[in-house]
Amino acid sequence: MTAPLNRRTLLGLGASLGVSISFLGTQAFAASEGDLARKKLVVIICRGGMDGLSVSPPVGDANYAALRGSIALQRDQVQMLDETFGLHPELKTVYALAQKGQARIAPAIASPDRARSHFEAQDVLETGSAKVYGAETGWLNRTLEALAPVRKVEGLSVGTTAPLILRGKVQAASWSPGKLVDETARLPGLLQDLYKSDPLLGPAFARGLETEAMAETAMAGMAASGSMAAPDPARNRGGAETARKLGSTLGGFMTQAGGPQIAAVSLDGFDTHANQPGQIATRLSYMDAVLDGLQQGLGAEWKNTVVIAVTEFGRTARVNGTGGTDHGTASTGVILGGALKPGGIVGDWPGLADKALFENRDTAPTLDMRGLFKGVLADHLGVDRALLDRKVFPDSADVKPVAGLV
Repeated sequence: MTAPLNRRTLLGLGASLGVSISFLGTQAFAASEGDLARKKLVVIICRGGMDGLSVSPPVGDANYAALRGSIALQRDQVQMLDETFGLHPELKTVYALAQKGQARIAPAIASPDRARSHFEAQDVLETGSAKVYGAETGWLNRTLEALAPVRKVEGLSVGTTAPLILRGKVQAASWSPGKLVDETARLPGLLQDLYKSDPLLGPAFARGLETEAMAETAMAGMAASGSMAAPDPARNRGGAETARKLGSTLGGFMTQAGGPQIAAVSLDGFDTHANQPGQIATRLSYMDAVLDGLQQGLGAEWKNTVVIAVTEFGRTARVNGTGGTDHGTASTGVILGGALKPGGIVGDWPGLADKALFENRDTAPTLDMRGLFKGVLADHLGVDRALLDRKVFPDSADVKPVAGLV
């Protein structure tokens, strides 16, 4: 029989993995198994502005190749989902799940915010407000609050600090996975943003990151063939095994009796202003490995799980002069899980014709991400529509939940 995931067992797991765990309140994980529903939700925040046209390249769109130029992927390079969209070649787990009807994409999704500031866009994404600094708590925490009168639901944030999305009145737990988290990913992204307008430092810094990523890939390949020792996972920023272990450990936490039903995970490093292909491949490989590990860690509970991977904004449709992309608007959201219903793309595809681009530069948003969140919370976790409109996502009655996902 599985032991309850209380303070003692969770701290024991943390000690065996060399990680630290802190509790945001005295009642964390106090609920009994009978108080919890089996449905689980994991939200992955891809920080830095993940390029949606790399996540799901619309190679069937007549304007894609010309806009993307040197960073365009060819049809035979991607894993095709339909006649228009494929998946980046590093998203192998996502593609395998899509083949089973357990992964879908929302190719033109955005928050209500139209500013292209990381800080402002992440605030809107995590608070669920219609405007910057419109709320002080996160929408996942308000979800826990909305569910509290019905059943006790626990939340868990994964990262060195609790993300805003899970901060609020309801006590939640925080897991700091130590070396399992790619702690070095955020600094390069911040430096890229700082250097993006410098014609010398910007491209040079990005080339250095791309070269490092290529070297790590090459070393991993040689290690697999037995020609050299495996690289130290603690120094491998894109280490798939490290990412897979993070995901599987989180899945193990969520299967424990009294464990978290809702979790938020932050992945950094998606700000790709120059020499984008190598960097985005490394980051997507890391995310894919986290998802692979999460599915393995959840085991039979995968059938009760929905995972949503989103970012604060997308990137420009056109490649810039340094082989990268700049801050944009709509991106691609990825929805996965054994509880997901099979289907095509979520939302509408606006196309990439000049007249269809937002402000003549970005993929135009056709889906408010609050509608995606609302649909999953309503159909998967049973949150009341009135509470979604007023409490979880304030003043959002005009944003309809996406129906039929689960």
